[in-house]
Amino acid sequence: MAAALKCLLTLGRWCPGLGVAPQARALAALVPGVTQVDNKSGFLQKRPHRQHPGILKLPHVRLPQALANGAQLLLLDLSQTEEKLRGAVLHALRKTTYHWQELSYTEGLSLVYMAARLDGGFAAVSRAFHEIRARNPAFQPQTLMDFGSGTGSVTWAAHSIWGQSLREYMCVDRSAAMLVLAEKLLKGGSESGEPYIPGVFFRQFLPVSPKVQFDVVVSAFSLSELPSKADRTEVVQTLWRKTGHFLVLVENGTKAGHSLLMDARDLVLKGKEKSPLDPRPGFVFAPCPHELPCPQLTNLACSFSQAYHPIPFSWNKKPKEEKFSMVILARGSPEEAHRWPRITQPVLKRPRHVHCHLCCPDGHMQHAVLTARRHGRDLYRCARVSSWGDLLPVLTPSAFPPSTAQDPSES
Repeated sequence: MAAALKCLLTLGRWCPGLGVAPQARALAALVPGVTQVDNKSGFLQKRPHRQHPGILKLPHVRLPQALANGAQLLLLDLSQTEEKLRGAVLHALRKTTYHWQELSYTEGLSLVYMAARLDGGFAAVSRAFHEIRARNPAFQPQTLMDFGSGTGSVTWAAHSIWGQSLREYMCVDRSAAMLVLAEKLLKGGSESGEPYIPGVFFRQFLPVSPKVQFDVVVSAFSLSELPSKADRTEVVQTLWRKTGHFLVLVENGTKAGHSLLMDARDLVLKGKEKSPLDPRPGFVFAPCPHELPCPQLTNLACSFSQAYHPIPFSWNKKPKEEKFSMVILARGSPEEAHRWPRITQPVLKRPRHVHCHLCCPDGHMQHAVLTARRHGRDLYRCARVSSWGDLLPVLTPSAFPPSTAQDPSES
C-alpha cells in the first residue's frame, strides 16, 4: 500500500501555478490490483467528502444587488406591461437559443434582451469563472476583454470573482445601444453618476494592436450571432492572439452551441498561426480532460446547468436553471491542468451504487457504476456527493471494470 501511495503522489505531481496540492492530485486514484486508498492516508486532508477538490458546482447564483436594482429601474421605462414584457422576453429567448443569426439591437430590443438574458448569462459566466478560481486560486488577473459584451454581465461576474485584482475591463460590442445600456447599468440605471465598477471601458471594435493582450478574454453567447463561419474563424483567431492566460467561450447548451465551441477549440489547438509576441501553445483547461476529438459531438450536446435567481417579476420569481456549453482554453502546457474525468450528465444515485457518465482523459465516454465494495468507500462517497459538471477525482478511470448494468436514464 505504501508503494502504491508513493506511485500515486508521483503521478499527481504538484503544479505550483495552479495551486493544487500533491495530496489533492492523488485523491481517490485507482490502481489495478490495489484496493482503494482509505482515509488513513490523509488524502482528503480531513475535509468531508462533500468538499472534495473536484466539486465545482455553484449554489444558486444571484445578481449583485446594484445590478438587479439598475435593471429593474431601466425596465420601468419600457412602455410595456409585465404581461407584454413576458411575451417579448419569451420571443427573444426562442430567437437567441435556437437560431444562429446576426442580431441588430435597438434601444427597446436591448432592454428586452436584458430582461431575457441578463440573469441567465451572468449565471453561466459566473460558473465558468468559478472553475478557474477554484482550480487556480493563485491566478489574479488584472485585465479582461469581453467580446460581444452586450449588457455587461461578464464584467459584473468577473468583478464578483476577481474584483480585488482586476484593474481594466474592456467591453467590445458593435451595438451602440447595447454599450449605452451597459454603461447605464454600471451607474445604477441612470446616465449620470459614478460607475459601480471602476476601470470599465467601452468600444465598438476590437483593439487593433497585436501587442495588446488581456489576462482573460471572454466571448459569451456572441459567436453564434456572427453571420458566417469565416467571421467566427477570424474572431476566434483574434481573440486567441489577445489572450494572455485564459480564453473563455460560452454558448447556449444546444447541439449547435456545442458544435460551434468545438470548432473554436479545434481552431486554437490545431492552429499553425503563432504570434511572435506569445508563442506559448494552447490547451483545454475545461471542460475537456484532454485535447482529443470530442466523443460527444455526434450524440448529445456537452452542456452544463447552473441554478440562479432571476430578475424578480410577478411571473419570474422561482429559481431557474441556465443550460449552457463552455470551453476554457489556456496558454501553457496540458500537464498544468487536472486530468480528472468530467461528469457530463446528472449523477444517478441508487441504493448502494451510483451511476456516473464520464468524459475521460483517454478521449472516451464511460458509464461507471460505482459501489463502496468494488471501488472503495472514499471514491464511492465522493461520487455520491458529486454533481453534473464536477470532476471525479480519479487518476486512472480505465481501471473501472466494464459495466453491464443498464443505464437508468435510458429505461
